[in-house]
Amino acid sequence: MDISAARLRAMRWCLLWGNFFIGCGVMVVGGALNDISANLHVSVSTVGHLIAVAAVMMGTGAPIMATVFSHIDRRYLLSGALVWYGVGHLLCAFCPQYDWLLPVRALTVLAAAVFTPQAAAAIGLLTPLASRGRAITFVFLGWSLAAVVGMPLAAWIGERLGWQVAMGLVGVGSLLVAVVVFRTLPRGLKPPATSLGAWKSVLSSPVLLGTVLVTALQSAGQMTMVAYSAAYLKTIFGANPEQISTLLAYFGAMSMLGVLLLNRWVDRITPPRAVNLTLCLMWVSMFLWPVAATLPVLALVMLPWAISGFATSSGQQARLSSLSPSRAPALMSLNTSAIYLGHAAGAAGGSWVIEHHGYGALHWPALVWSSMAIALSVWAYRASLKHPPEPPVVKQVV
Repeated sequence: MDISAARLRAMRWCLLWGNFFIGCGVMVVGGALNDISANLHVSVSTVGHLIAVAAVMMGTGAPIMATVFSHIDRRYLLSGALVWYGVGHLLCAFCPQYDWLLPVRALTVLAAAVFTPQAAAAIGLLTPLASRGRAITFVFLGWSLAAVVGMPLAAWIGERLGWQVAMGLVGVGSLLVAVVVFRTLPRGLKPPATSLGAWKSVLSSPVLLGTVLVTALQSAGQMTMVAYSAAYLKTIFGANPEQISTLLAYFGAMSMLGVLLLNRWVDRITPPRAVNLTLCLMWVSMFLWPVAATLPVLALVMLPWAISGFATSSGQQARLSSLSPSRAPALMSLNTSAIYLGHAAGAAGGSWVIEHHGYGALHWPALVWSSMAIALSVWAYRASLKHPPEPPVVKQVV
């Protein structure tokens, strides 16, 4: 498939914006958590179940749908996923009570389980091996941009205009980007089918499974804090909506910087080394968290985590793709499952900690998750040098 450089750039950008609205939708509950709790008359920990249930749906749905939809042209699959996502968020905005919102939200986020991994696999298929890592991390920048804009806006809109408006904006934006994706991607874009044999080869590799588990562990550590960030800031520091939005925007901006730096250097220092570095930076913030007694000090303590958080997830995508390019569709789907199952574990664990120990103890389980991620990541890197995965020989599409 011959693709011009200009067409390839356009595809990278439209997939980036697709990931932006996917990320905004995933984060919108965390940002608008306080207003959802007040408006629907449920506790903050109960609203946290929206995050956990959605994460389970996305985590279990990604590998299943990767297999079921493997034969579908990615032009139709990716644009269709965004249409589902957009319509689902518009329906969420009109849910009158929590018991309605929970199942609608759970079904809506299945689109996220399709879009993010298949977008990474599609752009990787079209990009030469030498620049594949940069292409994948560039598309993943949409998630960082969502952290810069989406979550802070959701927090502010939720407090000032209502959580329904935040959901509605995600829905409209997703539908608009669906049109752009459909018009930009070429016809006939089909990565190698994800067969049962491909899944077996992935699941039988300790190196690949260990690397994927790193994603789950670091995701759980981050979501323990992120899921309740707005409520944490309001409860512990008495922050108002503007202060909450400003701090979340600062976190998102530093996350964006981290991914940009990773995008620039990942192919030079190699994805495994980049991930090990970002995991250590994340650990530093969790370890220093107790010294943050004021919002300015908290901003300083958050900085290593902010720079490394989304960069870790982005680096893991590039790391897995480089370990076994021919199995990228299966690996991207499994990695997405790990992200979202980590979200579920972190959100559920955070809810338990809040109920039994209060907001002030949230950083301790996050530190434990991060420590385990570092240990496993170092092991997986060393094991990959001794026993590199041997992908089957397939025809490269460039």
